[in-house]
Amino acid sequence: MKSIGIIDYYINEWHADNYPAWLDEANSELGTDYKVKYVWAELDESLWNGLKTDDWCEKFGAEKCATIKELCEKSDVVMILAPSDPQTHLAYAEEAFKYAKIIYIDKTFAPDLETARKIFALSEKYKVPFFSSSALRYSSELDDLGNCSAMIITGGGSNLNEYIIHTCEIAIRMMGFDQYKVDVIKQKDQRIIRCVGKEKEFTICYARPYDFSVCAQNEGNGKHVRLRSAFFNGLLKDVVRFFETGKCSFDTRQTLQVMALRDAILEADATDKTVVSVEV
Repeated sequence: MKSIGIIDYYINEWHADNYPAWLDEANSELGTDYKVKYVWAELDESLWNGLKTDDWCEKFGAEKCATIKELCEKSDVVMILAPSDPQTHLAYAEEAFKYAKIIYIDKTFAPDLETARKIFALSEKYKVPFFSSSALRYSSELDDLGNCSAMIITGGGSNLNEYIIHTCEIAIRMMGFDQYKVDVIKQKDQRIIRCVGKEKEFTICYARPYDFSVCAQNEGNGKHVRLRSAFFNGLLKDVVRFFETGKCSFDTRQTLQVMALRDAILEADATDKTVVSVEV
């Protein structure tokens, strides 16, 4: 058995509650044996429902650690979660990368592109393999869409700041990186986000109740798919593969590209600029 250590802002949150079961499924399919054995949380009480770290550990058969140092020394590999609190990721990474353990960092990878670059610099400094991704990258419905020249992506969630990462991940996976120009049209809580590059263009439609879907144009033909596959299962399977090999299944520079796109969207939304350029 190989032990996973989870670093979190508070441990009882949706990802930490569900990842152990998906890890079990990945182990069963891949013939591996990774288990969450160690936990460190900055806050002892969950902001989600008040559950304490000790209660979570008892439920999932894990051991609470007093420090990130203790967790990293005991664990074979590390997961930095705190999906709703990416402002914590840099400080956690600054501690965890010192111990040369392979690391997965949950989405949203960082609060902004500048911080994302600092985490990449830590990886270079300590020679530690890591990756990060939205689970939506692993939607199997995306696999057969081919080389798209234009796309409409829909997606929702409780707030733009946290949930736009999913549609950005889909866009970069499918469209690649270009010197996109971004503008945002506001309709109350809804957003229509236009991204135009030199060769490709796409539109992201955000509204809280939206399902995730893609309408792709390829060689004059259009295809609409709703993203309903088990994308979180796909993510955790790839995390386990990464723990085994230390090699990411995609070019990790795309993580910076996703962050650059997110930054441009949030800047355009916050400042009402007509156009914001996306630059890595």
